[in-house]
Amino acid sequence: MDIVKVALGARAYEVRIGPGLVARAGAEIAPLLKRPKVTIVTEDRVAALHLDALTSALAAEGITSEALVLPPGEATKSWAHLQEVVEGLLAQQVERNDMVVAFGGGVIGDLAGFAAAILRRGVRFVQIPTSLLAQVDSSVGGKTGINSPHGKNLVGAFHQPSLVLADIDVLGTLAPRDFLAGYGEVVKYGGLGSLDFFEWLEAHGPALAEGDRGLRQEAVRRSVQMKADIVARDETEQGDRALLNLGHTFGHALEAATGYSDRLLHGEGVAIGCALAFETSARLGLMSQEAPSRLRAHLAAMGMKRDLADIPGDLPGVDGLMALMAQDKKVEAGRLRFILARAIGAAFVADGVDLGVVRGVLEDGLAGR
Repeated sequence: MDIVKVALGARAYEVRIGPGLVARAGAEIAPLLKRPKVTIVTEDRVAALHLDALTSALAAEGITSEALVLPPGEATKSWAHLQEVVEGLLAQQVERNDMVVAFGGGVIGDLAGFAAAILRRGVRFVQIPTSLLAQVDSSVGGKTGINSPHGKNLVGAFHQPSLVLADIDVLGTLAPRDFLAGYGEVVKYGGLGSLDFFEWLEAHGPALAEGDRGLRQEAVRRSVQMKADIVARDETEQGDRALLNLGHTFGHALEAATGYSDRLLHGEGVAIGCALAFETSARLGLMSQEAPSRLRAHLAAMGMKRDLADIPGDLPGVDGLMALMAQDKKVEAGRLRFILARAIGAAFVADGVDLGVVRGVLEDGLAGR
């Protein structure tokens, strides 16, 4: 098992990464509990595959559990389901010193974490992420929230977990599309801060996708370590943490444009968004044209979406996409900030970007559909 520490003083916690962690969850969580009771928030698909294993692991340590089971999918990150979770936790008489367990992908982690943040003004929670995307990104760093019709993750709170258990074995039950969507976030880490990691992914990505457990664990460890280092420096995204949004300004707009549906998964939007951010960087003269081509070539080698043309169904025009991007959380004083790059592994926060160049990138992408 690998352990990555998120150094946040009194709110510090560990991300434990390795096989068999769901089966050991009771022993891992028990030292954190004030009383032997937890409430699990999960979704239908995860519950069918893994809930019995988790409840058995908890019971083996004398921990009783109840589960709130929600529908899968991005649309679950809504006001209605937030209310359902909060009221469900209150009905289970969850106390301030109790523990909520978020057991699922990024949707469940974000939703359950936000419910824990606002329940009784803050209840502790444990993340047990079951998707690659959640293991490398959304379960770490304390960002929680729900979506709005105005945009993604516009309602939420910073609420750090007490522990993260990333079980590499559960990744074997993911559908190939879901695994590759999570890989979009893995590639992002190489793109924003480590050419060495990107080159490692170029060499090992196909075997990783095919199921090599050791490679999967190493990819998760390296991704989590990069995120933990950034979060420790900038917990509430006043500076460096914004770099983790490489690809997200474009990607979130595309998710909103597709109705947060299965037409475009979050990690797919991030992968396309990274390609668009690199293309914008190249057209601004910040990086060579070879860099976005190299990124797209790797995404293509992995069988992933990489262009606007890869999104099925209708999309808004450039004006519609620009309007959605204007709702991005990185807007400051009415100006949109972008995460751009000078090279693979050298991202930075850019103010005052020529929106005419951005429009041109989008126009060309839409013309290719």
